[in-house]
Amino acid sequence: MNSQPTDPRVFMAAERTFLAWIRTGLALMGFGFVVARFGLFLSELASVGAVRHQGQGFSLPIGIALIGLGIVVIVTAAIRHRGHVRTIEAGAEAPRFGVGFGLAIAGFLALIGIAMAVYLATI
Repeated sequence: MNSQPTDPRVFMAAERTFLAWIRTGLALMGFGFVVARFGLFLSELASVGAVRHQGQGFSLPIGIALIGLGIVVIVTAAIRHRGHVRTIEAGAEAPRFGVGFGLAIAGFLALIGIAMAVYLATI
C-alpha cells in the first residue's frame, strides 16, 4: 500500500474516461434500436407504394448487433474501470490499455456502415 494520498485528479480522470465509454455504449444501443426499427419504417413506406421493400430485411440483425456491441462496450468499460481504480488505490502505476479495443469498435462500426450503405443502395 502507498502511504501517500493519491491526487484526486487521477480518480476524476479515470471517472471521466469510464463515463465516456458508458456514453459510447448507450449511443450504440440507441442507434441500434433506430436501425432495427428502420426496417419497420421501410415496410410502412412499401405498404403505400413509396418504396420497393419486403419484410424487416437487413436492418433488424444490424440493429441487434449494434445493441450487443453497446452492451459489450459498457461491460468492458466497467471491468477496466474497476481494475484501474484498484490499481490507483494500491498506489501502483495505472495499467496501460492501448488502443486495440477502440480500434476494434471503430472497425466493426465501419463494417456495419458499409453493410447499411450497400443495403440502402439495393432497396
